[in-house]
Amino acid sequence: MPITPFQVALWIELLAAGLGGLQGALFAAGARSRRIDVLGVIAIGLAVSLGGSLLRDLVLNQPPVVVWSNWYLIVAAASAILGMVLQPVFARADWLITVLDAVVMGLFGAIGASKALSLGVGVAGALVVGVIGAIGGGMLRDVMLGQPFSFLHVSTLYAVAAGAGTGALALLAKLGTPIPIAGVVCVAVATLVRLAAVHFDWTFPEQFAIPLKPKGD
Repeated sequence: MPITPFQVALWIELLAAGLGGLQGALFAAGARSRRIDVLGVIAIGLAVSLGGSLLRDLVLNQPPVVVWSNWYLIVAAASAILGMVLQPVFARADWLITVLDAVVMGLFGAIGASKALSLGVGVAGALVVGVIGAIGGGMLRDVMLGQPFSFLHVSTLYAVAAGAGTGALALLAKLGTPIPIAGVVCVAVATLVRLAAVHFDWTFPEQFAIPLKPKGD
């Protein structure tokens, strides 16, 4: 039995989609060296905007909401075009992309985790689904740009920030906190952890091999 009805309002999902399209287009338009054309910028904006929701619904075995509802594609495409147009204005504000990335990650994490909980998924599973929703758009962006997944490399705790936010939501929901309140906490935690990691350059140590002592020594 579902724990609670899915409580995320449509406008919140569209806000996340719009911010995702804007952030993705700003990122793509700024990658001048890759010579991405107008269609490519819009496509990357759509990937960032809709990728997390698409992967989330596939994992949950649900009809992809971004396909069944026209509004997601319309909002995401319009936001991507806006991001492409505004990119020269924000060319010197690299921090804007980082802030948008953090907020979008928190929003999609909150939406993903709360939807998983509404379907009866356990706390641990909801955390995983939330992280997938949070970083899914960035993963598709990296695939389209032919670059390594950002969350797999030494970086500023990208996936950790998503996990911290969605973990907070899942725990608060388990304790009986209303989903809207838990969702706000999720977005705040994910955003603050991500921005703090960028500001203070927090990272996990890079992998290293443990030298083995040769035989006979």
